[in-house]
Amino acid sequence: MKHHIENWDPENVDAWEAGGKHVARRNLIWSVVAEHVGFSIWSVWSVMVLFMPTEVYGIDAAGKFALVAVPTLFGSLLRIPYTVATARFGGRNWTIFSALVLLVPTVATLVLMLNPGASYTTFLIVAALAGVGGGNFASSMANINSFYPQRLKGWALGLNAGGGNLGVPVIQLIGLGVIAVAGNRAPYLVCAVYLVFIAVAALGAALFMDNLADQHADLRSMATALRRPRSWAICFLYIGTFGSFIGFSFAFGQVLAIHFTEGGATPAQASLQAAQIAFIGPLLGSVARPFGGKLADRIGGGKITLCTFAGMALAALLLVLGDSMAVLTAGFVALFLLSGIGNGSVYKMIPTTFAGEGARTAQPLTGALIGFAGAVGGLGGVGINLVLRASYAGESGTATAAFAVFGGFYLACIAVTWATFLRQPATASVAVPA
Repeated sequence: MKHHIENWDPENVDAWEAGGKHVARRNLIWSVVAEHVGFSIWSVWSVMVLFMPTEVYGIDAAGKFALVAVPTLFGSLLRIPYTVATARFGGRNWTIFSALVLLVPTVATLVLMLNPGASYTTFLIVAALAGVGGGNFASSMANINSFYPQRLKGWALGLNAGGGNLGVPVIQLIGLGVIAVAGNRAPYLVCAVYLVFIAVAALGAALFMDNLADQHADLRSMATALRRPRSWAICFLYIGTFGSFIGFSFAFGQVLAIHFTEGGATPAQASLQAAQIAFIGPLLGSVARPFGGKLADRIGGGKITLCTFAGMALAALLLVLGDSMAVLTAGFVALFLLSGIGNGSVYKMIPTTFAGEGARTAQPLTGALIGFAGAVGGLGGVGINLVLRASYAGESGTATAAFAVFGGFYLACIAVTWATFLRQPATASVAVPA
């Protein structure tokens, strides 16, 4: 099977129906698989902290929030170079490489968890290595953006991102299974499972994906895209949607474990109870993402995004007002579900930023903005974990102050959405500066 396509034009309806859609679907499937495994490795420390009783590892709650923030930070920063990598090296080639690189943090984490006496600095360094899984999202999205026509981008990008996001709840479910079977002292088993998954992702990409000769995305495209004010608005809104999803995905299990421990559970009991619930939020948020893109295709990205942030502000208010397990779970699940919908709708708005350009100009600008927005959005996850850490370290010793901060930010996102994408037509075209 040839893996190089010289001329690819998804906007050509006849060519699309004659077989182009099948080629795009095949690449989408394996892109999802590779991105899915990448997300799992990126979020592996949201599971590892459930296997780390303070009396064994000597790391308190604040230290654990920092551990899950570090891979979020590095994964977000890596999204910028990963965005241009597919155009430079080819979508198939880069997917194979980026999948195999996941072996480094996976093996390092496996070895480290067999040595609980290691220094906290060592834990931070190994956690940072997991950031390579976060970069996969940007390269995968930029690649799939090139395969699909404008009329289907909302659904295709939503499905690609949603399937990738599912890597978060899946690794949490695997962690739950390990805790249920072997207790909270065998975290290395989670990593062992993913050594197999990484091999499958790399092999599938090698056998079934293609390189496109006419992909264009580079740092100059990114600089050009960022000259548009709406590009920065997209980045700001993505902090609220994807930043919330990934930040809460990494923190939810730890918040639950703290709640159960305060209720009298032992560390082992708290880990199991937290793991039984923690995966639900990321699962719903991941499943909701392609439907957010689909709704945006039909109704408009700005309208769906505005409604999403309104719901997220209400969910944050619910968490501020109540502290029972029922309120905590309901509030977080609502935030996950809405952030997933918002992820899809915000990404639908990216191509409209360059709607007045020709396809050859719009495609690299769209791909570049996808990567940059993903990087900035991921930094929102870092902020969520740092704000939660500060809130728990404060006088109240609870997350209430953090939830109030999150609610205020969602109100700001409502204002930006209305002012930028609803008060003015979102499809307006601005000439690209020379």
